[in-house]
Amino acid sequence: MQLIASRTIPFVDSNSLEELSAREALFRGDDGRFFLYLTAGDISRGAEERLVSLDPRYALLWINEDANSIASFWE
Repeated sequence: MQLIASRTIPFVDSNSLEELSAREALFRGDDGRFFLYLTAGDISRGAEERLVSLDPRYALLWINEDANSIASFWE
């Protein structure tokens, strides 16, 4: 598996009002499939994690998201 791109997105937790960072990383598997890894906050404190399989079109959309659309894959 190969890391293609990653980014960190600052956000404010609505419950604690603490400033946290979400992380997103796009990987390409040996078979050519794409996976988007998402995590919000500190993993050691039970942060939510997701792994989403993406087709090549959505992988390109993720890479080219503009600043107003960042974190759109969390929905």
